[in-house]
Amino acid sequence: MLQRRFTARLLPRLRLLVEECAAREGLCEPRRGEFVLAVDEIAGNAVEHAGGSGRLVLLRVGDELECRISDAGPGFSEAVIPELLPGLDGAPKGRGLWLARLVADRFAVAAGTAAAGAADADNAGATVTVAVRLR
Repeated sequence: MLQRRFTARLLPRLRLLVEECAAREGLCEPRRGEFVLAVDEIAGNAVEHAGGSGRLVLLRVGDELECRISDAGPGFSEAVIPELLPGLDGAPKGRGLWLARLVADRFAVAAGTAAAGAADADNAGATVTVAVRLR
């Protein structure tokens, strides 16, 4: 449905494309807005923390709209996402992944394969998957 490499400059266009695809697949508001926000937060994290770029794959899987975002950064695990709203525990950042996990019907973090085009072969990156049910 949608595959794109992205950088910070392309994030606004990426948001629009994800929203258009989600609308075309029948994802209604407010879920569509939540999904687009979750995807944007994850893509923004890839740009900010994982080398400035990433790769997005958006597809329909059964009755779900699934988005996988891969990067070529140092990688991380789902364990770094706080249980409480970041800020309540003194952390000044970290709301993006917390929010994405909160609004998703399915959320996972896996080790990547440097699919986003790593300059450093030691960085395998991460792949974050977020999915919502199409009702």
